[in-house]
Amino acid sequence: MPTIAQEPTPESVWAFMQETARQMRETDRKMRETDRRLKKAEELFTGQWGKLVESLVEGALVPLLREYKISVTRTIRRIKGCHQGQNYEFDILVIDGEELVIVEVKTTLRPEDVTKFLGKMDRCKTWMPEYASLAIHGGVAFIQADAEADRMAEKQNLFVIRATGDSAVIVNPKGFLPRTW
Repeated sequence: MPTIAQEPTPESVWAFMQETARQMRETDRKMRETDRRLKKAEELFTGQWGKLVESLVEGALVPLLREYKISVTRTIRRIKGCHQGQNYEFDILVIDGEELVIVEVKTTLRPEDVTKFLGKMDRCKTWMPEYASLAIHGGVAFIQADAEADRMAEKQNLFVIRATGDSAVIVNPKGFLPRTW
């Protein structure tokens, strides 16, 4: 027996459209929630990864810098501050009685990271006046470098520190003299 299709009524079309709109709003809400959770997971991963790389590099800095006659007395990680409304953060400070080495740590070092770090180095004595009397040097530590960012850092007379396995190595050429701020 054949079925007879009924013509849709304006009310049934309107109800269908409202239900479709409700389902689309629910889908949008779920997508926003998924995006929020993914962003949170990404931040957790990158934050923990960054801490791991910092830890790896920090542990290797004492013997590495002693080769450059810097007698390390202590290291400080993740120093943050605010000077006249300007926030700053440095990944690792390596201190001896007369010198300070500030190290920026990146998983992937990019040219813009080097440029930004140099700007921070130019302001470090203003931001941290307690170290203004010391000779301050800069360094970048990384696992990999993009677009020859490591060469760029070397040309700026920064310590260039490559994290390798469970250690790190300074890759500057023999006779390297670090820039002093």
